[in-house]
Amino acid sequence: MSLAALAGRRLDLITAPFTLPESRVLVFRDEDAADGTLRVHTSEYERRLDDCRVLDGLAVLDAAGRVLPVADVLPHRIAFGDAPVVERAKRDETPSGDVDAFRHFDSLRSLSTALGRSAPSLNDPVSAASLTFDGPGALSLSGSAGTRVRLAFPDGRVEEHPLEAGIRLGVVADRSVTVSHGDHAAALAACEARWDAWFAKCPVVRDDLQQMAAFCWWVLGANIVSLPALGDARGVVPSKIGYVGVWQWDAYFIAVGLRHGDPELAREQLEIAFRFPSADGQLPDVVHELGVLASSDDLPEGDRAKLRRTGSAVADPSAPVPLTKPPLAAWALRKVLEAEDAPDWARTQLATIIRSQDWWFTGSDLDGDGMPEYGHPYSSGLDDSPIFDGPIPTAAPDLGAYLVRQDREIADLLSRYEPDAATGRFLERAARTERLLHGMWDEGLGRFLAFGDGRRIDSDTVVGLMPLLTGTLPGGIRDALLAAVDDPARFALEWGLPTVAASDPDFSPERMWRGPIWINTSALVAEGLEASGHPERARALREQTVRLVVHGGGPHEYYNPFTGFKAERATTAFGWSAALFLDLAVMLSRD
Repeated sequence: MSLAALAGRRLDLITAPFTLPESRVLVFRDEDAADGTLRVHTSEYERRLDDCRVLDGLAVLDAAGRVLPVADVLPHRIAFGDAPVVERAKRDETPSGDVDAFRHFDSLRSLSTALGRSAPSLNDPVSAASLTFDGPGALSLSGSAGTRVRLAFPDGRVEEHPLEAGIRLGVVADRSVTVSHGDHAAALAACEARWDAWFAKCPVVRDDLQQMAAFCWWVLGANIVSLPALGDARGVVPSKIGYVGVWQWDAYFIAVGLRHGDPELAREQLEIAFRFPSADGQLPDVVHELGVLASSDDLPEGDRAKLRRTGSAVADPSAPVPLTKPPLAAWALRKVLEAEDAPDWARTQLATIIRSQDWWFTGSDLDGDGMPEYGHPYSSGLDDSPIFDGPIPTAAPDLGAYLVRQDREIADLLSRYEPDAATGRFLERAARTERLLHGMWDEGLGRFLAFGDGRRIDSDTVVGLMPLLTGTLPGGIRDALLAAVDDPARFALEWGLPTVAASDPDFSPERMWRGPIWINTSALVAEGLEASGHPERARALREQTVRLVVHGGGPHEYYNPFTGFKAERATTAFGWSAALFLDLAVMLSRD
């Protein structure tokens, strides 16, 4: 079975919409309808789906006026009809499922003959009608004699159009729809070729992980958007559902997964994240089609006032609050270069990373003690973590660990790409920062603590495990962190590593960053375990993490640590979860 067909098993049109790389059009099932009615939306920065409605209903009708159900979904088309091939492939991954497919094949041949078409393959079941993309901004439909499409518009209008000759639904900038004749066969072939080219790059991994890897590769392709304001740059966004921008942190994780199949696109994500540094080197939180989000002044006035109220306690409350993301740029750069070396490109990006690293020490050490702080929760990536329940700025052990790691990564990259450059200042700064990081260790509690405006925060969170990434912790501290990872009362839960210890009063299995499992923090802790001399425990955590994604039904934004399923408010088809699943699957398949 092709990788595209494997991915198609997961395209339920609810958690995974029908879309096309670089398209802003999304097609979903209408969950409130008992029939095969679909909804069409656009994908826009910081806008909810309900605010981006194109069609409230798209239904294919047979000659008798009956709404035809969705018969099958592949990345390049949706099929409508009564062919019974559909649900077996999506739900049954055992050999008996394939037997069921062959059992239904004769009935498909009969239907094919009735429609005057050639016999189908198992990967392309016959249907009475099909829907595909005709370029990024249009849908194409065609059907057998007597079929028609019913379109319900947000303003209450309803139109019906015959499908036998094929029609094209163009979605224009104001979300209105143009209806014209279209060459459906050509559109279908072009859409299939586009997806086939994408899946030709999909990493090949262990058999037990390949179906989910194919789906995760689909997620990364589906989440590609074109950013015309950036010279038609291709951004792989966290999700086309609201998250239509390139968040700095997300870009790093997404690039790490993309490198296994498309190193060029991986490099492009880093280029976007690095494109707009401030004059003092700070990298923005988000790059999007309308500009950048680098401080509270880049937000609407209501949001600016809220951010300032929760911003730096030692800065002028009327001043802009810088917004960025944790310093993992050199980490991501090194990993992308491991897949495909690009010396000239590396030197250019490295210069930007060095200025950004320097900014953390000159622009974000808000109390002047030598250890930079998060000036706002947004800059941590863990916005709702209990380490921000106290006053701000917040000195956190994860930030200290990232800074130590980044200075050492910079020194290594300079030695490789700029052999005449001096690296001593980066190594010396890493050593100073690590000494300050060790000062955040509480021997009595046996964990690293965060400090809000100098006051200790006792919450037991995943950020306290990140110092493992330095690989140079004293033996007693290292052993205590390993014990925490292995403690079923704290972090060793059945489905993975919670973001707040289960024994902590702040723990919640559903609240964002206050207990649910996130794939990125699990992957970073696994890397820290390996760096700290525990490769077997690192592998076990990686195996547990990919098992979670398979069990949970896909790469969601975050997971309930007790059930292993998507947390109620988490986004589906999430970019960095998909990318890091692929990275982990490749790693585990090589061992």
